[in-house]
Amino acid sequence: MELSQLKMVKAVARTGSIARAAEQLHCVPSNITNRLKQLEGELGTSLFIRAGRGLKISPDGEIFLGYSERILALVDEAKRAVDRQAEPSGILRIGAIESCAGGRLPPLLAEFHQRFPQVTLELVTGTWSQLFEELQHHRLDGALVAVDTPQPKLDRTALYSEPLVLVANADAAPVLSPRDLQDQTLFMWPGGCPYRRALEHWLNAHDVTVTIIGYASWGTIIDCVSAGAGMTLAPEGVLDRYTLSAGLARYRFADLQPIDIRFVWNKEIERHTARDAFAQLLQERLGK
Repeated sequence: MELSQLKMVKAVARTGSIARAAEQLHCVPSNITNRLKQLEGELGTSLFIRAGRGLKISPDGEIFLGYSERILALVDEAKRAVDRQAEPSGILRIGAIESCAGGRLPPLLAEFHQRFPQVTLELVTGTWSQLFEELQHHRLDGALVAVDTPQPKLDRTALYSEPLVLVANADAAPVLSPRDLQDQTLFMWPGGCPYRRALEHWLNAHDVTVTIIGYASWGTIIDCVSAGAGMTLAPEGVLDRYTLSAGLARYRFADLQPIDIRFVWNKEIERHTARDAFAQLLQERLGK
């Protein structure tokens, strides 16, 4: 068993195709096919199942993939550990929920690039559950999320509290109290979103009934509000992109508790120079 074979397993599992994995690994498909057959012979089990024109990882393959990702991540950590004087470099994969990615994060990405030009930073967005899954499988080095849900493999630190504001079209009737929302339409992310949970908890506390329509995009939600189709409860940081181009009114209520934003990483990797530098920058600029 060789590290190159583990990389092949990871690439084929992620792409579902030997041809695409070969492009990613800069080798010929036949090499991957032969090396995977050798590995399956050594393990005495099939790692992949033919699914149409592609490949689907088998149950045994899922188990082996988890170990492969951990081994490859530890190899990278070992290289960094013996080069303690090195400046941050290489690829840094960061995930973020959309409100962070489009709100307070862009200026920090630019600053990080200026400080550490040898780091290639890749940013992906997703729900907090998707980001946790990617972190647990070492597909991300860190992520910004708006939940505090302990996970066995993950560690976390609080960064800042994001105020929540009720947003409506500026021409709509003013919202002076939660009762003014009775029977109104609100656009929010689908169930499971921490901002939606905060809204539902707040409305229940005031015995207010509304119609909630779910869209998985702040851009779509704000556009609907701007068009006068309804309202939303949004993190204040995400609104700065839209205020200049849309007639929006913001309403703040004392009993709307802010949402804590946290930076999360896989604690199996104790030292990651680029990740640690990024986390330090987050604390400097956003930390409480």
